[in-house]
Amino acid sequence: MTDTGYISRRANGEGSRVEILSPRPQKRPPHNLPVPLTGFVGRERELAEISELLETNRLLTLTGPGGCGKTRLALEAAHGLRGSYPDGVWLVELASLADPELVPQAVASVLGVREGADCPVVEALSGHLRSGKLLLVLDNCEHLVEACARLAERLLVSCPGLRILATSREVLGVAGEVGLVVPPLSVPEPTRTSENVEQMLGYEAVRLFVERAHHRSPAFCLTAGNAGVVAEICRKLEGIPLAIELATARIKVLALEQISARLEDALGLLTAGGRTAPPRHRTLRAALDWSYALLAGPERRLFERLSVFAGRFSLEAAEAVGAGEGIEEEDVLDLLARLVEKSLVEAGDEDGPRYRMLEPVRQYAREKLEASGGAGRIRERHAGYYLRLAEEAEPELAGARQDVWLDRLEKEHGNLRAALSWALDGGGSTELGLRLAGALGRFWSAHDLSEGRRWLEKGLAGGDAVPEAVRAKALNEAGWISLRQDGRETVALLEESRSLFEKLGDRKGVANSTIHLACAVLHAGEEEYLEALREEIDAAREEPPDREVNARLHVFLGMVALDRGDLEEAMSLFERSLALSREIGDSLGVSLSENFLGVTAFRMGDYEQAAARFGEMTRRLAKVRDKMGLVYSLLGLAGIAAARGRPARAARLWGASEALREETGLRLAFFLRCHYDYERLVAGARSRLGEIAWSATWAEGRAMSLEEVIEYALKEERPGEDRFAGLTRREVEVLGLVARGLTNEQIAGELFISPRTVNGHLNSVYRKLGTSSRAAAARFAAEHGLL
Repeated sequence: MTDTGYISRRANGEGSRVEILSPRPQKRPPHNLPVPLTGFVGRERELAEISELLETNRLLTLTGPGGCGKTRLALEAAHGLRGSYPDGVWLVELASLADPELVPQAVASVLGVREGADCPVVEALSGHLRSGKLLLVLDNCEHLVEACARLAERLLVSCPGLRILATSREVLGVAGEVGLVVPPLSVPEPTRTSENVEQMLGYEAVRLFVERAHHRSPAFCLTAGNAGVVAEICRKLEGIPLAIELATARIKVLALEQISARLEDALGLLTAGGRTAPPRHRTLRAALDWSYALLAGPERRLFERLSVFAGRFSLEAAEAVGAGEGIEEEDVLDLLARLVEKSLVEAGDEDGPRYRMLEPVRQYAREKLEASGGAGRIRERHAGYYLRLAEEAEPELAGARQDVWLDRLEKEHGNLRAALSWALDGGGSTELGLRLAGALGRFWSAHDLSEGRRWLEKGLAGGDAVPEAVRAKALNEAGWISLRQDGRETVALLEESRSLFEKLGDRKGVANSTIHLACAVLHAGEEEYLEALREEIDAAREEPPDREVNARLHVFLGMVALDRGDLEEAMSLFERSLALSREIGDSLGVSLSENFLGVTAFRMGDYEQAAARFGEMTRRLAKVRDKMGLVYSLLGLAGIAAARGRPARAARLWGASEALREETGLRLAFFLRCHYDYERLVAGARSRLGEIAWSATWAEGRAMSLEEVIEYALKEERPGEDRFAGLTRREVEVLGLVARGLTNEQIAGELFISPRTVNGHLNSVYRKLGTSSRAAAARFAAEHGLL
């Protein structure tokens, strides 16, 4: 039965009468939660998770680094849960409390419980709470963890209706406790540069920045013009709410671009918190000072040393870099675990545990390391560890596990850069830097030629005071990269490398530098020099240093045969190089051989074999995300598509290949252009497709992500499928009716669809054809036989 009102009896001259009055006011659960002065942004998933966890668990602790928004999230969740606790939701703020013995008194004060002469405060609290159902919010427990843990355990044992929501930079460590890490706000990925304003506002960090910036400067709003730099600011601040709020405090005096530039020193910029904010939240530095002060001596030292890592790092790396001067290697794991528990290091599980610091936290730790006077030693240890890793990886990159090792090096790319920067930019060790850059030769070839060349040139310019073996190897790698880029100084680099290897008696080094030099001479068309080098290569083939070199010797000789038009000889030599590469498990060597077998089959007119070779090459290279190799496989597949009369497919693949070439710094080698008959094929496909469709389709290919490119390249298209620049069957129908002069309403009637749907199809057609004109679309339809 529903209680619709309450009964009142009133007396009058005729006796009492009953009146049904208005509904009885419902008693609202009591609370002492503050009313927030700014809006709460995002965190829908976390709020739902807190509510769900408190239904089945009696102690939930929100953890995270200073400034991540633990308190604000706890308060927002507490406001939402007030209806579930008839005896109230009570906030106990502990940040200003210094004496652990006073924690029970602080709780008692909030709840109005008095300590009696013969009843200690904890017993008084237990008695007061024993029969109630309420939520206690203990905020900022990190500096009083043990006292909070003891009190929480006592109260939870004796008070069955009690729930506790705590915030701390580490869990309390009570039996039955559940910890929930408060993550940073979501930020756009660096690759998401094409998203519009509405999509950008889907990221929590961007929404928070925009809302707080608008409070500071009411004229501020997110636009297509400033969305990119706002996203960049949020990424640099790693989605930390406090950091974002402090950054928006500068919105009146600095342009967005200036804020972003100054965030290289985030701690110096983010110093403008509100006057009424807690002292630890007025600057980001103060928030981190609060955490740093709670660390024991060994924890502080490891925290400082871990700042040399760029991005994520492994336990083994932490042990190599963090041990020494008061820290034993076997102690690093426990110390690292404590830093994770205290939310100063973040742990992730991607193919095994890996760790990292949020960037503002890392900047703070780096300052402390610099102040300690030991930064140089720690950076040298860091660089030494990554040199050992690169030299361990180097032989594996020519073996069966090269995909595993390429992936590992890719994950360590940030740390490899940091090591190279210390060695070659920061007054470290030129020898170490040059050894590291040289050991990464295959990594640069698979991922970024331009970056590898920059590091190698820096090391080589550092003087001759490095061992000749180190210089010879670096010269060889620099020359090989130069050959695939602008060709500048290629021959000089490789001749010096070859000379040094000969002086050292290094047969494998001589063979490799000779092969690279011969390729450069082949490109340049210097027949006399090429013939002399070819004789040396023929001699080396009789007694090769190892099978890897032998495979490369056969590739080069096949290139010479291909260049001279001897296709049968070329095919035989490339088949032999393929077999040798397979014997040693050299996946990249296999891909190189497959590439030239595809080129040769294409020259022979055997498109089926060529497509099979390039397809297999694409699948193999996709596993290791070898962008440079994919340039060549995409060129091959594009050439086949053009030769088979599929100009739109060819244009997309050529466009994708061009984007990858620009990204990796690879130039399209002259002899490959000739053997693909590239210029003629492009001209023919362009003519068949028409200028408007050609430009739009080429642009589609350029805009594809790597995953989209690979999927598209490996998709087998039906003949004629790409005839209309990627238009769907319905879009082709709509375009044909447009070409006949029908209006949108008439087309809708013809196809039994709505005019709005017709308009949607037309907008898609215009986008794919690269036009906004109905007349231009009609011309395209006429040119392609749709009338």
